Amino acid sequence: MVQHDTNGDSPRLLIIAAHPDDAEFHAGGLAAIYRYFGHEVKMISVTDGRAGHQTDFGPKLVERRRREAVAAAKVIGATSDVWDHPDGELEPTLDVRWQIVAEMRNFAPHLILTHRTADYHPDHRAVAHAVRDAAYLVTVPGVVPNVPALRTPPVIAYMVDRFTRPTPFQADIAIDVTAHLETIVSMLACHASQVFQWLPYNRGHVEKLPKDEDGRRAWLRTWVEDRLEETANLHRQALVTGYGETVGNQVRFAEVLEISQYAAPLDAVAREKLFAFLPAPTSQDR
Repeated sequence: MVQHDTNGDSPRLLIIAAHPDDAEFHAGGLAAIYRYFGHEVKMISVTDGRAGHQTDFGPKLVERRRREAVAAAKVIGATSDVWDHPDGELEPTLDVRWQIVAEMRNFAPHLILTHRTADYHPDHRAVAHAVRDAAYLVTVPGVVPNVPALRTPPVIAYMVDRFTRPTPFQADIAIDVTAHLETIVSMLACHASQVFQWLPYNRGHVEKLPKDEDGRRAWLRTWVEDRLEETANLHRQALVTGYGETVGNQVRFAEVLEISQYAAPLDAVAREKLFAFLPAPTSQDR
């Protein structure tokens, strides 16, 4: 069998997340940037999202969340795939690992984003374990032999979380997403079952949610702004390192990534390819 090569071509981004809105929530800005430059983006939800509602959970919600995921991806011209594993019941089984290996080989991404194993949700942790366990095996032809192996593994990065035990998140890449804020909001607004129903209920914010569509959009925008601004402030030094003292201290909305040690390293060549839109890293103005 001919093996795929992830070294050439325009960079492709594969986001392997646990639930249909996780990619947009954690990496909507980077996905929008990739599509702005014409790069291919695919967002995968390993679970079907069936548990993510206070009243309308089950098979009916699965179909709704598939439609929402497709609509959100369409905002930036990306593709979406929602797998069939039940939401809330995911485990890092061999079947899940082999499915991820096959997907990584078929899509041949240069960059994969996923959760950390220290994340709060058991589905997030299960996806993180499965992606980590697949990272090397994508290059082994004898594993999932019906799909040609990759000659080299992709770079894998973790999407941000706030958890510090057992290991705090380390911001290796910081991205100013200010110019793409409205796109992030538009993508998340497609996940109405989540951002306007389940999450406000789950977090006790139902009474704060406006009734009209414009009001809800403005409410969502404020929520997104608050989260991305908090990320920028928590990882200010990474922004300064990436953008220089003056610009780095002015960035208001940011996404950050931690590079996994279990896949290809983010060396200078890979960084230039995957994050060509970023300035060369520096600790001070040039």
